[in-house]
Amino acid sequence: MARRRKYRRRTYNYEPFELDLHPEAKKAIFVIVLLAIGALGILSFFGFVGQAGRILDNALAVVFGSLRLVFSISLIVLAGLAYLGKGVKIMTYVGLLLFFCSLNGFIHLLAYHDTDLIAASQLGQGGGYVGLFLSYPLLQFTGFSGAVLITLALLLISLVIVFNTSIKTVFAIIKFIGTFIYKLFKNLYELIASSKNKDFSPFARKEYDDGDEDEDDDDETETEKEIKKTIPDNVGGRERIVLPLKRKRAKIDIPLTLLSKRISKASPGDLKNNIAVIEKTFSNFGIDVEMGPYNIGPTVTQYTFKPDEGIRLSKISSLSNNLALALAAHPIRIEAPIPGKSLVGIEVPNQEKAIVNLRDLLASKEFKNRKGNLVFTLGKNVAGDVWVTDLGKMPHLLVAGATGSGKSVCLNTIILSLLFSNGPDDLKLILVDPKRVEFPIYNGVPHLLTPVITDVKKTVNSLKWAIGEMERRLDVLSHANKRDINSYNASAKESMPYIVIVIDELADLMATSGVEIEACIIRLAQLARAVGIHLIVATQRPSVDVITGLIKANIINRVAFSVGSAVDSRTILDTGGAEKLLGQGDMLFLTPELSKPKRLQGAFVTEADVTNVVKFIKQNYSAPEYQNEIVEKQKVKMAGGITIDADDGDPLLEDAIDTIMNAGKASASLLQRRLSVGYARAARLLDILEEQGVIGPADGAKPREVLMRKEDLTSIEMATEQLHNQNDYEEAPKKNENNEDTENVIDKYDIENYDDEKDEED
Repeated sequence: MARRRKYRRRTYNYEPFELDLHPEAKKAIFVIVLLAIGALGILSFFGFVGQAGRILDNALAVVFGSLRLVFSISLIVLAGLAYLGKGVKIMTYVGLLLFFCSLNGFIHLLAYHDTDLIAASQLGQGGGYVGLFLSYPLLQFTGFSGAVLITLALLLISLVIVFNTSIKTVFAIIKFIGTFIYKLFKNLYELIASSKNKDFSPFARKEYDDGDEDEDDDDETETEKEIKKTIPDNVGGRERIVLPLKRKRAKIDIPLTLLSKRISKASPGDLKNNIAVIEKTFSNFGIDVEMGPYNIGPTVTQYTFKPDEGIRLSKISSLSNNLALALAAHPIRIEAPIPGKSLVGIEVPNQEKAIVNLRDLLASKEFKNRKGNLVFTLGKNVAGDVWVTDLGKMPHLLVAGATGSGKSVCLNTIILSLLFSNGPDDLKLILVDPKRVEFPIYNGVPHLLTPVITDVKKTVNSLKWAIGEMERRLDVLSHANKRDINSYNASAKESMPYIVIVIDELADLMATSGVEIEACIIRLAQLARAVGIHLIVATQRPSVDVITGLIKANIINRVAFSVGSAVDSRTILDTGGAEKLLGQGDMLFLTPELSKPKRLQGAFVTEADVTNVVKFIKQNYSAPEYQNEIVEKQKVKMAGGITIDADDGDPLLEDAIDTIMNAGKASASLLQRRLSVGYARAARLLDILEEQGVIGPADGAKPREVLMRKEDLTSIEMATEQLHNQNDYEEAPKKNENNEDTENVIDKYDIENYDDEKDEED
């Protein structure tokens, strides 16, 4: 038998890799690495390291939140302590680590305890994930007050460990640091105050100075020189009002703390039970559905499902009342289908509504990342997401809803959003409030071109002035070869401000001066977009005589609040749905980009919020420069040479126009019978209408010919002829061939043929 060969097990000695360096060299490398990382973090925070710095800063923001700069400084402090060597105990490092973590948790608690802590950490806000790690469990188990007390205690303990001393000494150190910071900022403030005589302003924008002020003042772009040569100040032989275009004041950021913040949380009820009820209700009617995800919004909760193939959506929509009965909730709104998804949505009112704060909307990333001057926020959708939109792209907005549905609050939300985004040199406002209760609070704001308008005649004059300003701006853009106001402002030295006209109650204006108001709105809606003039029109009476077909055709972006019937909803949106809204800011928003109206919950704005913002603006800007010429009597000319004065001198003129339009003929006897007036006044009305080109001259015993149809008078385009002072339009009494006043002397021809006209008409 062969002998088994013995193998000796081989052994290997592995030695760990070690740097053959002196301990002092290792310490130096460690210190240098800490210093480099800390310095890189500080430079990245201020944006001095390019793309790599942005990536590093974003990463540090997610981990450490708003205290990432403190972390970078702490690394430099640790490097200094490490350089000191053996004199620093390990507990000092432990104390610094505990101080930093507890500070992150404390900041995270104070800033976001009433919102979503996790979402704030993901956005790199507050204390980041380090602050979330400490604050979230404390907030869940001890509440806000207990969590604050615990984090404060940890802060004090960490300071005691770091300084290795008594609590009394720690308070003395805190007092010393606080005094030092106070004196530092006080000296800085005094330095700024002493520099005011040198035209120094902390809000001023830095501009390039070539050292020659005289040449800089006289410097003009080629575009501006060309415009000045081609467009004189008195275009058409008449002086025009020109807005001050030169920027004089830099925009001052309005603090969000001026707006109130109310804490509330939506309560949708028993979600699982509601899902089961929806499935059972559809099953009872022979419809099998597969339930999908749900969205909890501030006002309603949207339950989604996918029906079986072959089920008509109209059958599902017809079961809204049955679902409302089963869920014990009313009203129920069914969205079939949800745009962009193969799902059907059922919107069920929450048991408790959540208040949407304007402060939260303006602080959201959606609003902060806006790309236009006229971006404003409306509220939150059914998923709780912030909804912002751009008035510059609309370019006009119609708001309608029943009394108390949230229409006026929505207008305040839009106005405040625009004020937060624009200074008085970027945006000008014309506010019209016939009710005299909502907008007068804005009087004194430098953004206003005129005081808040409450008179109907002044409203008509201001709209006609806006048409004149629109024509002037169109001429400027045409000669500058620019397409719109944005491209013009990008190249011109003096920019044009945007003009937003807000009308709070259209029904009052239409009842008094419907023809002129409608014609002005149509004219502005057709052409004013390119020149930065925008309309926001609101009414609480959504009827066809207020929201006419021509107004709807030209203002296609609309907001509908709660209304009383589906007819009113179709008047506003051309579709139903607004009659099922809950009121108190619950709205449907429709734009051409949306295939169906989007349901939103509007922000809640109190009178105190508006007062605080207006007070801040008044304190930080100079007094407004009102242009009273805007509300004085204007005169515009319609196409074809037909002129309509803003103040005809006779309040029955519009009734006279309606009378002759309906009758198809014009005569003094007709006006006498229909309007119950004397012959002299009826003859005067005929003279005015003949001047304006509405009717023809007298032709023997025949009635006068009507030259215009009613539709033509409403829809015909208007163009500005001139702007006059009120005294310029006080016309003298008209004279006949014998130099006699026609107001006091009755036309002989009319007297002779009065009986003939009457007999012919009868």
